[in-house]
Order: sequence, then C-alpha cells, then structure tokens
Amino acid sequence: MSRSHQVGMAQGRSAARGGAAGGVSSRKSRDLLLLLILLVVMGASLLIGRYPAPYWMTPARLARDPLAQRLVLTLRLPRLISACLLGMVLSACGTVLQMIFRNPLVEPGFLGVSQGAAFGAALAIIFLGRGALIVEGSAALFACLGLIITYSLAKRTRFGGWILRLVMSGIVVSALFSAGVGVLKYMADPLTQLQDIVFWMMGGLWSVQWEDVGYLLPVAVIGLTIVYLMRWRLNLLSLDDDTSFSLGAAPGRERALILAAAVGATAAAVSVAGIVGWVGLLIPHIARRISGADAQASVPTSILLGGVFAVLCDDLARTLMTGEIPLGILTSLLGGLLFLWLMVAGELRVQR
Repeated sequence: MSRSHQVGMAQGRSAARGGAAGGVSSRKSRDLLLLLILLVVMGASLLIGRYPAPYWMTPARLARDPLAQRLVLTLRLPRLISACLLGMVLSACGTVLQMIFRNPLVEPGFLGVSQGAAFGAALAIIFLGRGALIVEGSAALFACLGLIITYSLAKRTRFGGWILRLVMSGIVVSALFSAGVGVLKYMADPLTQLQDIVFWMMGGLWSVQWEDVGYLLPVAVIGLTIVYLMRWRLNLLSLDDDTSFSLGAAPGRERALILAAAVGATAAAVSVAGIVGWVGLLIPHIARRISGADAQASVPTSILLGGVFAVLCDDLARTLMTGEIPLGILTSLLGGLLFLWLMVAGELRVQR
C-alpha cells in the first residue's frame, strides 16, 4: 500500500471521527436548548394564572403574600410537575412503541393501557367511592392488568409473528375494556357518578396534590431512566428478530424490559391525569423531524418536547376560560392540528 493511500485513509478516518464528534456536539447543544426552554416554560407557568389580576404573579408579590405562596406551592407546583412528567412519559412511550412496532401511528394506549385505566377508574367511582387515591390506584392496577392480559394473550396466540400477535391482542383487550366502561357508565348514577367518569376520561390535572406527585414521580423517573439508557438498543430492536439477534441483541427480553418500563410509567401517568390523547402520537414525529430517526437522538428530544407540550397545554387549560378546560380536549385539538400540518407538509411517512 502506497504512502499516499495510507495518508488518504488516515485523513478519511479523522474526518469521520470529526463528523461523529460534531454530530454528538450538535445533539447535546439541541438537548440543552430544549431543556432550557422547558425550564423557562415551567418557571413562567408557575407564576401565571387567574390569581392575582393581572395574570402574571411577580416574585416580589409571591415573597410578601402568604396566600400567593400557598397558591403557588400547594396548587400550582404539584400540578406543574405532574404535567411535565405526564408529557415526558407519554412521549417516551410513544417513541418506544412506534420504533418497536415499526408503525408511526402507534400511541401509548395501543396495548390496552388507556382503556384498562378507564375501566379501573369507572369501577372505583361506582363501587369503591370517589376518593382520588382509590380511583388512581384502581386505574393504575387495571392499566397494568391490561398490559399483562395483552402480553399473555399474544404469547398464547399461534398465528403470525410476535409483533402482529401483540397488535391484535392489544386491539381485543382495548375493545373489551371499552365495552366494560360502557356498561359501567350505563349503571352509574347520572347525577354524580356518571359525571365523574366522563370528566376523568376527558383528562385533567385540576385535582392533583403532592400525594399524587409522590406516587407518580418515582414510577416516571424509573421508567424514563430505563428508556433513556436503552435508547441506543431501540435501533436494533426495531429490526426483525433474526437481524437484531445477529447484531448482538436479545430481542425478546430487551423488548419486554423496555415495553414494561415505558407502559408501566404510562399507566401511572394515566391513573393521575386520566385519558390524555395525541401526546404520545404527535411528539415522536416532531422529535424525529428535529433529531432524525436515530433513537439515541430522538428519544431525549421526544422526552423534552413532551414535557414542554404538556405544560403549555395545561397552562391553556387553566387560563383560557373561567371554567377549566379538560386537558384531554386541548391536547386532542392542538395535536390534531399539528398532525394535520405534518401531513400537509409531507413530514409524515407511513409505509403501506
């Protein structure tokens, strides 16, 4: 091999390393910018609301007004943390599901989790009382039960590949839980219980307290940490079983772990906030447009964007009107409009 050829190869390797380093640096800068935006949005959200007039509550007023301190620290702060965690968890779960199932139209309620939570909440409201912790605990229990039933049914089914069986099982379980919710709504007292069920299914954070944050925070942090640490494996797990196994992955075990982490955190979030749609479907698409299809870049972007989106939607929910707008209505409205924009702009690509 000639010396000039060796020099050329060395220069090529150096350029490749430089390009990779530049890509990592750019990714870190982008994530830091999104983190800064999230912190600014959260700081501003903590100080705005219907009290006092005008809507903006200054730090000086907060320092000298005990009522304002109680309002911010007791009501707004736990709600703000819950909204941020809700958006992060739903976005992370949506990214994981869309990559593993190789389908950009999959969202966190895909495996029977959302309908299971709705059934559990309705069951608790009718038969166990209307206490917040009872409703949340029942919703979380049945959300996890929905995932377990879906997984067990997929394991027992004998046709098709694993992904197809899981998809079909999720559809069946969601349909059964949805029918159960319909029966419970038919049985509910129309003056009290039915209203509670309907409002819970619309989604919202108006009743969140520090006890809810204490329940949601550890589950969300554990789930998000597992997803973040395993994000580089998602690129392998999105391939077929034979290919991912030949590249060193254990597809069955690793998919089960990351799905359990993502969907478990989603179950906790849904039990606190109710059914909040479109976050887990829309945000992963925007994250991939910003960061590309590589999960190492798109997962952190999706998590941070989800937090920003959910906090902004919750701000609108509590400030746009005198009466609070259910969070699920706003996320569906804004999510649908943004998704339409992605379709018109040609950024949404679905393989037939």
